Amino acid sequence: MSMPPNSDDRSLPGDASRLLTLKRGELTPQQVRRISSAALAYLGDAVYELYVRQFYLFPPQRTRAYHQCVVAQVRAERQAQHLQEIEPYLTEEEKDAIRRGRNATVKSPKRLDPVVYQQATGLETLVGYLYLCDPQRLLELFDRISLDPHPSQGSSASDS
Repeated sequence: MSMPPNSDDRSLPGDASRLLTLKRGELTPQQVRRISSAALAYLGDAVYELYVRQFYLFPPQRTRAYHQCVVAQVRAERQAQHLQEIEPYLTEEEKDAIRRGRNATVKSPKRLDPVVYQQATGLETLVGYLYLCDPQRLLELFDRISLDPHPSQGSSASDS
């Protein structure tokens, strides 16, 4: 894979679809509905973080800086904001996946408002659901999420 011509250019050749649509059989929505909401959220959390990590690969930076950028975006509070950004574009089927995820959460971390935690879990469930049954639609929704190109990076950016 070649480097983008401009080091500030965050687009990768072939965009994220190359990363997210690895060779595998897509499942039908009916098959995915048989998977527990917790399992979909578990998968969605990993896919979402992978997408965010890929976003911050360019321009090249130290490992600690990568980590700080990603952590700022995958926090439950930020995920809840991302869900609000895409809500106007969701289908009823996608809204149902989010509801399943929100309703599956029973206990949130003490530091979080339970509503924020439910929204974040709903987003993760949607991501897991779409990753399995409609990866192209997932990419369309990822394109609507506003990731901060320059989140605050703390004090020092040394390699971890």
